[in-house]
Amino acid sequence: MLVTTTPTIEGRRIREYFGVVTGEAILGTNVFRDFFAGIRDIVGGRAGAYENALREARETALAEMQAEARALGGNAIIGVDIDYETISIGDRGGMMMVSASGTAVFVE
Repeated sequence: MLVTTTPTIEGRRIREYFGVVTGEAILGTNVFRDFFAGIRDIVGGRAGAYENALREARETALAEMQAEARALGGNAIIGVDIDYETISIGDRGGMMMVSASGTAVFVE
């Protein structure tokens, strides 16, 4: 399935619009991952655990969005927007949310 942030797909004609499709992924943050990410931030380097979690969440959100588009009869999604948010749950830590949205279309 073609997935793009642009409003059109060069060289392809949009034959039908199916409407907005979305996908979400919410992942709980792990206390140990938070601890080791904090240490890595202090000594420098990249927080690999967070990067992997964000990558997994993004892939899940995009896959859900694509499944919704297929169910509607689409073979592409245009105008895709991906958002990242943190959700705080008081003293218990928080969660990471990735949401993706776009317009399901059928292109020739």
